[in-house]
Formats: sequence, structure tokens, C-alpha cells
Amino acid sequence: MAVSLARRIEGLSFEQAFIVLEKVKRLQGAGRDVIRLEMGEPDYPTPSHVVEAGCRALRQGFTRYTPVAGIPELRDAIASDVARSHGVHVDPSRVVVTPGAKPMIFFSVLALVEPGDEVVIPAPAFPVYASVVRFAGGRPVFVPLRADKDFALDLDRVEDAVSERTRLVILNSPSNPTGAVLERGETAALAGILQDRPRVLVLSDEIYGRLSDEGRVASMLAEDAMADRTILVDGFSKAYSMTGWRLGYGVLPDALADAVGLLQVNSNSCANAAAQWAGLEALTASQDCVVEMRTELRARRRLLVDGLNRIDGISCSDPGAGFFAFPSVEGLAREAEELADLLLHSVGVACLPGTAFNPYGEGHLRLSCTASRERIGQALDRIGEAVRGPR
Repeated sequence: MAVSLARRIEGLSFEQAFIVLEKVKRLQGAGRDVIRLEMGEPDYPTPSHVVEAGCRALRQGFTRYTPVAGIPELRDAIASDVARSHGVHVDPSRVVVTPGAKPMIFFSVLALVEPGDEVVIPAPAFPVYASVVRFAGGRPVFVPLRADKDFALDLDRVEDAVSERTRLVILNSPSNPTGAVLERGETAALAGILQDRPRVLVLSDEIYGRLSDEGRVASMLAEDAMADRTILVDGFSKAYSMTGWRLGYGVLPDALADAVGLLQVNSNSCANAAAQWAGLEALTASQDCVVEMRTELRARRRLLVDGLNRIDGISCSDPGAGFFAFPSVEGLAREAEELADLLLHSVGVACLPGTAFNPYGEGHLRLSCTASRERIGQALDRIGEAVRGPR
């Protein structure tokens, strides 16, 4: 019997990283050696003290529902962390804890975007943004970012893209996939553009912020004109290597925090109880583990970028943040998806085509620095072998 799906499902798209992951698992299952540079997932284990905090919470009986917005201890800690990192006082009532950062993006868009509303998205961009906007009935308005400008935000183009229908501007700093980071001057200028447009909110996705080379990023939340109109999205997956724990959060305007709570209670009730106690430990204990990972990722990224630049037909700048490289492969005269597929099947290097981050990523690949330096060196050798072809 055929099942008739609701039309709204057609607005959602699958995240290509998980499609490639399935291909990788099949190849590995068949005995192939694959160097995995495709997922935005640290290869570090979750820090032992964080694991122990989660286990301790289970042993102590924290296995039941929590308040919808999260345990008070974690919400307080998040508010304090935002005050330290962004210099902004945030009342814990504005914090909502979710099972990963993606639900916070989804819930925020669903709570704000009506059919026909527009959402401005600098591109190439994390594909979930446009997917959930379409699901809500909105229209993504892409602002192309230029490779020759290191994918810096083009404020003139953003201003041109904002219209009477604009409901939301989505920012991601450091960016997935480009690694580009917003500077304080850019956030101030954008705040100036938006301050007289009270209907427009900003969603600032800062999930990679702790892994920037400076350990923090400029945020629209810190701009006075936008402090009450910015949704800060963050989580524990990247900096604390907790992808499978599924723990994220948002700092939201008051009314939106209530609306997101309604969406949460009607979908997943609350975030995992033990994971929240683990997240509290991650946020309040020593940050040496984050500094160690950030330092190693910087070294890996430079190794990867330097190696890519030695391969004829490939050029790559160092974004200075996170664990992605986004090289141009236009000199190889192959479409990005074709090249990514070639690298996976011919030499066992898994990466993503830039088109996984919408068509503005054509001519690029995204490679994650989520393998050891030795494996990155092997991957560079294999990429060079693949693009040179038979001699």
C-alpha cells in the first residue's frame, strides 16, 4: 500500500555528510582502508571527566524527565559562560537546552518563519538552514560568498538581500564549510544595517566558536542593538567531542524561549538527563581539553592546507578556525561531486563536495581535520595520486 506523505516533507533535504558516511561504512565493511575526512566530528574521545559525570548521573538516578528547558544548574552555567565569552548578561530563563544544536535551529525557524517569509543565508552554508526554512514555508535568500575574498561576509550584499519580507538572517561563525570567522567590525556593521528593521532577527550559529584560533568569536549577541533580537545557537558536540551525546542549547529572546519550549515539549519533552549533567561538567571544569584539541586541530589544518596547495590544480587558504579546509579544485576541471566520488572510490579518501553546501560550493571540496597528522599526510599523497591520474 502506497503511503501519501504530507507535502511539507518535500521541503526537507538529506544532509550529504550522512550519505557519504553510509558509503564509507560499506567500503570499510568490505575491507577497504578509507581515510575519513568527511564528517564534522572530532576524532577525540569525550574527555574522561565528562564521561564520568554522565555515568555518575546515571548511577545517582538522574534517569527521569528534566524541566523542558533543561536542568537549572546547566542553564545557569550556560548563562555564566555567555557572560564570560561574550560580555553579555543573560538571564538563565532565556536559555533552552535541546538534544543537539540542530533542534534549536529547527525550533527557532518554526517559531518565527511564516509561509512567504524570507531568510537571508550567506552561502555556501550548512545545508540544514535552507532545509528547515523551506519546511516552514519560507524562502531562503542566499548571499554568495566569494572565494577570492576568503569567504568573508559581503555586507553590501546582505543589505541588498534584506527586504520587507525578511524575518531572519542566519550567520555561522566559524563557518561550516569555509571556516571563515566574523570579525567585530562586521558584526557592528551588520547591527547597523538591521537596527531599524525590528522584524528581523539573527540566528548566530557558533557551534565551532570554541575551536577558533582565538577560542572565541565575535557575536551579534554582543551588539547592543541586536542583543534582544539574536538567537545564539551552540552545543557540546564539537569542542567537547560529544556528538553522540546529543546536547545543544540556545540563548533566545524571552518570548521565543517560551515558544521553543512549547515545540520541545511537543516533540522530545526534554534533553537527555544524564547528558545534561555531563554537559555541566564539560562547561564548568578545566578547559584544558578544549585548548589541547584546538592546538592540535590548528596543526592538522595547516598541514592539510599546505599539502593541498602543493597539488597542481588545487588552491586553499587557511581559514584560521575550526577543523575544515575548503580548497578550490576548479583547476582540475572536474565537478566537485565527481571529484569527491573519485577520491572515495579510487584512493579511499572520504570528503564532501562543496555542492553539499548548496550550489555556491561548486568548484570546492570540504575536508575535515578529523584524522591524525599521519593519516592526513597519507590522504594528501592519495589525493595527489588520484588527480595526477595514470602516467
